[in-house]
Amino acid sequence: MPRPTAAQLAYGSFTVIFSTLAMLLLSQTSSGVGIAVIAFAALALGLLVAMTVPLPRSRVVARSQPAPAVSAAPAAPTAPLAHQTEEPVPAAATRSSNAA
Repeated sequence: MPRPTAAQLAYGSFTVIFSTLAMLLLSQTSSGVGIAVIAFAALALGLLVAMTVPLPRSRVVARSQPAPAVSAAPAAPTAPLAHQTEEPVPAAATRSSNAA
């Protein structure tokens, strides 16, 4: 179970304190059973509020390389490597004309 965040603790605590005070003032109860019921209800409400506080989302780090594009059309079949032939490049085409 993950640890509660500071926001969850703060919201839950404030809810318990203020809801207990509000319910005690509105009900004007003085019996021990009434106070225990109000305290239990305030704790349950505080727990509910603390658990519904949105958790911080983890950051998504952008990649330095773009994702490959997905094509809807199927790729054309290619010939196996054994059947592909390469033509030799003439030696004259590889020489630089600016070489001294």
